[in-house]
Amino acid sequence: MNGLRVGITIGLHHVAETLWNNGIKQNAAFLADALRHCPQVSGVALINTTDIPITPALPWDLARYPTVTFDEAKDSVNIIIELGGQISAEQTAYLKQRDVRLISYCCGSEYILAMESIIFGRKLWGSNLFINQRYDGIWMIPQIANMSQSYFETLRRQAAQIVPFVWSPTFLSERVKDLPNAGEYQRRVGAKRLGVMEPNIDVVKFCLYPALIAELAYRKRPDDIEILQVTNAESIAKESLEFITLLNQLDIVRNHKAVFLGRYDTPTFLAENVDIVISHQLENPLNYFYLEVCWQGYPLVHNASLCADLGYYYRGNDATEGASRVIEVIETHDAHASWYRERQRALLDRHLPDNEQLVGAYAALLDDLMTRPVR
Repeated sequence: MNGLRVGITIGLHHVAETLWNNGIKQNAAFLADALRHCPQVSGVALINTTDIPITPALPWDLARYPTVTFDEAKDSVNIIIELGGQISAEQTAYLKQRDVRLISYCCGSEYILAMESIIFGRKLWGSNLFINQRYDGIWMIPQIANMSQSYFETLRRQAAQIVPFVWSPTFLSERVKDLPNAGEYQRRVGAKRLGVMEPNIDVVKFCLYPALIAELAYRKRPDDIEILQVTNAESIAKESLEFITLLNQLDIVRNHKAVFLGRYDTPTFLAENVDIVISHQLENPLNYFYLEVCWQGYPLVHNASLCADLGYYYRGNDATEGASRVIEVIETHDAHASWYRERQRALLDRHLPDNEQLVGAYAALLDDLMTRPVR
């Protein structure tokens, strides 16, 4: 089983696609890095499943992350991990003739997306739904298991395995290298600038609870909070009467201490505008955003239970506890900011692609996969 050649699918939408619009392509790159450390693996490539041409304009090193078409990969791989682009029935049949193993790597909140598409009329697949029944395994990152595991298993007719979540500061470090102080948190005198950067595109990560937490902290310490900045919220702040009416009940809004902004690049926005990050999630208790914020040393007030040892954790939907953590940051964080950053990075080692335990887990998954017959 040595000398395995692995392909990981992505779906390009632009020849110079950004890595910061979602985590899927970063996920593929980080998984590729982890698999390269497995002793059975001789090579890993990214496989684009769309018609977008592969050019040097892509935002990653093509030597480090070789990127090819399906036709270029189909006769050389032993394993294809379907992550960011779907393999068709015809492509699956071809791979099976070659005894290629096909893995579904699940890293999105698919049950929630399906539910929202049905209830709210958001187009997702229409009449073109294809659920592959010939996967040789379903690998699923831990933060989506609670909501989506049975969804995957029932529709794909086999058991799913929870696999380690992989993250690396590779792309973050490249993005911040030209920022002052490499974009790391810097102590700043005066009232604190609060930042909320939820995507606000579904119920999983929405800005309302962070705004409530900021409000409760502001009521207790108004002189210590300069501003609340909510990104990815400009359209709802202009178009949603319910949002406008609801948020206008808050003192921090009435006193003109809150702004609702458009989309921003995370590392740059943090470096230029933020002292404290407030976050909230439903059924997504581990996320690249949390890891990026903590790696850079920013105090993160969050309720993500799978990384409760990072940042400043509050439980569930307890806005009062969240506000207490904000006040704790105001009172104590700057006294140990350098220690905090180093502590966060030490904790994040468990997710890095070269972590010995993580690599061992993926090596064991590959061994198990290759000892089972092709479906």
